[in-house]
Amino acid sequence: MSEELSPREHVAFYTGQQLPLELHKVRVVQKLYLKPIEDRYRAIQEAGYNSFLLSTKDTFLDMLTDSGCNAMSDRQTAAMMLADDAYAGSQSYLRLESRVQEMFGKSLVLPVHQGRAAENIISQAFISEGDHIPMNYHFTTTKAHIELNGGELHEIYTDEAMKIKSDHPFKGNIDLKKLKEVIKTYGTEKIPFIRLEASTNLIGGQPFSMENMKEVRKIADEHGLIIVLDASLIGENAYFIKQREAAYHNASIQSILLEMSELSDLIYFSARKLSSSRGGIICTSNESLYDQMRDMVPLFEGFLTYGGISVREIEAMAVGLEETLDDQMICQSPSFIDYFVRKAESLGIPVVTPGGGLGAHVDAKGFLPHIPQEEYPAGALVSAFFLVSGVRGMERGTISSVRLPSGKDLLADMELMRLAFPRRVFTLSQVEYTIDRLKWLLDNRDLVGGLQWDHEPKVLRFFLGKLKPIGDWPVKLMEKFREDMGTSL
Repeated sequence: MSEELSPREHVAFYTGQQLPLELHKVRVVQKLYLKPIEDRYRAIQEAGYNSFLLSTKDTFLDMLTDSGCNAMSDRQTAAMMLADDAYAGSQSYLRLESRVQEMFGKSLVLPVHQGRAAENIISQAFISEGDHIPMNYHFTTTKAHIELNGGELHEIYTDEAMKIKSDHPFKGNIDLKKLKEVIKTYGTEKIPFIRLEASTNLIGGQPFSMENMKEVRKIADEHGLIIVLDASLIGENAYFIKQREAAYHNASIQSILLEMSELSDLIYFSARKLSSSRGGIICTSNESLYDQMRDMVPLFEGFLTYGGISVREIEAMAVGLEETLDDQMICQSPSFIDYFVRKAESLGIPVVTPGGGLGAHVDAKGFLPHIPQEEYPAGALVSAFFLVSGVRGMERGTISSVRLPSGKDLLADMELMRLAFPRRVFTLSQVEYTIDRLKWLLDNRDLVGGLQWDHEPKVLRFFLGKLKPIGDWPVKLMEKFREDMGTSL
């Protein structure tokens, strides 16, 4: 009986409860420091209340992102010793190329140094002034590249996508009716491609279904359009298809990935999320599409057989892609995220449900209803949570948005604090600590105030911008924390 169970079902079968189980053992460790709250206060001040500008020396648990932060396996580390550091014709690249071809079934492969480099090449190759790009949801750098090349994006998500509390298994689906309307309104000649993001990053790491992807493919074929798949979180999306879509319960992750690939004309991904600490890939079987992009790789990235990536990282990528096909590996982050979301929800903490890929997402509007969006509740929540826990999350709200020509903020659809779960990095006790400190903050949320800009960059302001608190709420929060905890921790 047990041999037929999924990794998560094995845990429930043997323990009688839905606890995530680390399906690996720890062999190399990195020391962490939980500094006093006074030091954390000083650190967040110096960082301009922007978690991107915090130093890891001041951070206890780094849940900013999973990009480049996944734990590497023993096989990946060993493979790095095989690296062929030739500038051209590297055997390391040939091994990576073979793995990509096997995993995605695409014959033509272009290496780039990370996902946004792929976005740059794709945008320059295919987007012209006045073009329109429909998608299930944007990512920050995707939006920036599209707009820099004169395009306009159209987010055509379903109504379920914006519901914080939901039991819908595929909130990343494209709304098919809206897709047809965009095509009818702007015409196929002004739509270079339809973009699908596997596990939509900004709305909670929510996946799309295979059924939805097939319907999008039908519409694309009817109108002679191509589909571009952002596959940075495709492993998790494939896992959710296997878990949540009845027709695929008995399918392998490999077969699901191949089917998703067959429904796509062009695929790109950031290996920082998918398999290693650096690198990215663009792949296709369409020679015409390939030819429009190929010459940009030597121009922006490096030669065609390294693409700006260290050959050691190339070796780690090749093994990491293979490991993505392993159910026991790919289930790790989703199972821990699911546990976090269910436990947090039971304590009254407002979180995006169901749990998705990449991380757990706390609803800042629900957590801090007294802070208007113009005062950046998600950014305030990230700063307050770091102050009381030492845990570094990421703001995914209006700070991550842009300003309109009028000078006003384009208010985000959601105000979220993302707590990322890199693969095989955190233990259950660290997850429990994070939930405990988040519950304390919820009980004292009235002490948290808003933020305002101190220095605001014009492009991708959330990376390097600095803010300051409205009033002295961080001091009051720190005083309350000391009073309740009886310690500076």
